[in-house]
Parts: sequence; C-alpha cells; structure tokens
Amino acid sequence: MKILVVCQHYWPEPYPLPDICEELVRRGHTVDLITDVPNYPMGITYPEYKGGARRKEAHNGVNITRTFTIARRHNAVFRLLNYYSYAWSSSWYASHLKEEYDVVFTNQTSPIMMSSAAFAYARKHGKKVVMYCMDLWPACLAAGGLTEQSPIYKFFGWESKRLYNKPDRILITSQMFRQYLEQQHGVADEKIGYLPQYAAAQFDTLPLAQSKKNTVDLMFAGNIGAAQSLTTVLQAAELLREETTLRWHIVGDGSELGNLKAIVREKRLDNVIFHGRKPPEEMPAYYAQADAMLVTLTADKFISLTLPGKVQTYMAAGKPIIGAAIGEIPQVIEAAQCGWCAGAEDAAGLADAVQKFLRCPDREKLGANARAYYQAHFTRARFMDELEKELRCYAQ
Repeated sequence: MKILVVCQHYWPEPYPLPDICEELVRRGHTVDLITDVPNYPMGITYPEYKGGARRKEAHNGVNITRTFTIARRHNAVFRLLNYYSYAWSSSWYASHLKEEYDVVFTNQTSPIMMSSAAFAYARKHGKKVVMYCMDLWPACLAAGGLTEQSPIYKFFGWESKRLYNKPDRILITSQMFRQYLEQQHGVADEKIGYLPQYAAAQFDTLPLAQSKKNTVDLMFAGNIGAAQSLTTVLQAAELLREETTLRWHIVGDGSELGNLKAIVREKRLDNVIFHGRKPPEEMPAYYAQADAMLVTLTADKFISLTLPGKVQTYMAAGKPIIGAAIGEIPQVIEAAQCGWCAGAEDAAGLADAVQKFLRCPDREKLGANARAYYQAHFTRARFMDELEKELRCYAQ
C-alpha cells in the first residue's frame, strides 16, 4: 500500500508514531508523512529546524514533510496558534498534493484539528481515512481548567463533533472511548474499533537492576501535565515521609514540572527525585531500577476514560503498578492482578496502596502478572497486524 500519514508530532519529538510508520515500511508499504516543525514538549523550535531548515527529509524509510508551525511555548495564546498554524498549513499542503495514495492514516492526539490535512486530501482524491484516536476532544481541555459551560469548550465541542464524524474508521486506544464518541459526538458504533497501544521493543528486556539496595524505588515516567495529576504523587510522598526507605522518582518533562519542583522545595520532600526528560534508549535502565511504577490521572470524568500508553510500557517491563485513577486504568490493573489503584486525586488512597505494596510478600509475582497480561493483550505484533488489516480494508 501507499499510505499518507498525518500527525502533528513525529520524530525527533518524543512520540510513539515513528515506530508504527517504520514498521509499515519494513512490511513493504510506502509511507509519506505530513507533520509539524518539531517543538514538543518544551514549546521551542528545535535548533536544527529553525529558519526553514529540513522541511523535507527521510528517516528510516519514512518520507517526511514538515509544514509551517508556530511553536507552542508555554501560554494559551501560543498553544492555540500552534494548533491552528499546523492545521491550516498542513491542510493547504495536503489539498495541493497530486500524489495518489491508497489510504490516509491520521494519528490523533491533541488537538483534534491535527487531523484536518487527512480530510483535505481525502476529500479531493476520494480516498478513505482511518483515524487512530489517542486523546478525546474536547475532553482534554478539562485538564486545563475549562468547564463544559465555557465558550471555548463549547466551540471545540462543535469542532470535535465535526471532525470525529469525518473518518471512515476510528480506532480507539481505550474501550471507554466508544461511549464518549457515540454519546458526545454522535459517531456511529460500527465506525469504531478497539486497538490498544503497545510498548516499544526496548522494554522487552531490561538491564540488570542493582542487586542490593536499601531503598524502595517508585517511578513515574512520561509527560508531566495537568492531566497527569502528579501533585497527588507529591502529597502521597509527604504522607509517607516517615517511610525512610521510599524514593519517588519522576522521569519526564512538561508544563507542570516547574510547579512540582516548587512544591517539593516548599515541602522539603527530599524523598522525591526529578530526572528530567530522557531519550527513549535510556529509559529501560531507569525502569530497571524501579520496584514499582506509578500512574495517576486527574479526576475529570472524561479524561479518566483514557488508558495511557505508559500502562502498557510498565506491563511490558514486568513492573508492578500503583495508581490513583478512575475509569479504565483500575480495571486493567485489577484484571492483570499487577498492583493497586486508588481513586483519582486521592493522595491518602495512593499512600495506602503504596503501603500495601511495601507489605506484599511476593512483589515479583505482581511484575510477572503484568508481563503476562501485556503478552496476552498488548503486544507490538498484534497491534501492527490489526492496523495493517484495517488499512488494507479501507485502501482504494
């Protein structure tokens, strides 16, 4: 197949899509991609892409075109400019493409408008679009404090309904997305399929951990934003300050990192360690040192429908999981029998879950359960086979 891929974020930004595109290339398909000028997650254009540099390049067999994008920086105005600059420029480029593709694949996170170019191309050439829905819009806006009654939320509700009804097929990362898309946006049930995320291959085999240590290391790894509710982790760390063997590790970067560091300084939480953002190839070494992994989400009723990709990665690494969330996350942890999950934003509950882990006589069994569940439900091979089948089904 000849596949046109549309997504606002791509390599060298920290993002899972390159592995999918490169595997499609390895399977014999041609993949051309329309994406942004890299500036995620710090909101600053990467130096090697400034001044119009590297707008067309190839990476591991994927042909990349980068359209005009205003860097997101760290305020709402520039974030909005970032969203629409890519949506407009990529749509203009796609609508003028003369190349013929068999199918269009759009990888949709935030914002929903990042998929606009897929529909611009499909409309002109009469092709079908398969969307991979990883975030729900406008539900994601609730993490930033917007209410459903706000004019901005209502505008993006209208925009989201319009765009979610354009694809021929929507593949969802969480089972709970189905009800939201049907009830909030009127998407037909038969258009929706379930395709959960998988973990990168480097987590299949972790480096050997330190054999002897006098600490119990808990780790959160990933984006640090409002939706992740990491203040809950800091509150639990404060509640368990007297557990002197506990160490709370936060690996990653994002809009809330500065606020979290300020809280740690104010509370003098010497048991919390920030590592910053690390390249993907270094992450298995960090995971190897963790006794259990942390996953938290805000209590928003829509954001709780998400199953973050980090859950699959934690499981692939064979690590117990301790969480504070509602929705799909506790269901998966319970089904896998790989840890404990408190309610969203429930610091006392998270602290209690950590104490259960500390008292657990067979922590290795929790990790083995996590790995077994991953192998049964979330492997890369299963994902790619299903995606390839879906793309072939809608190719013309």
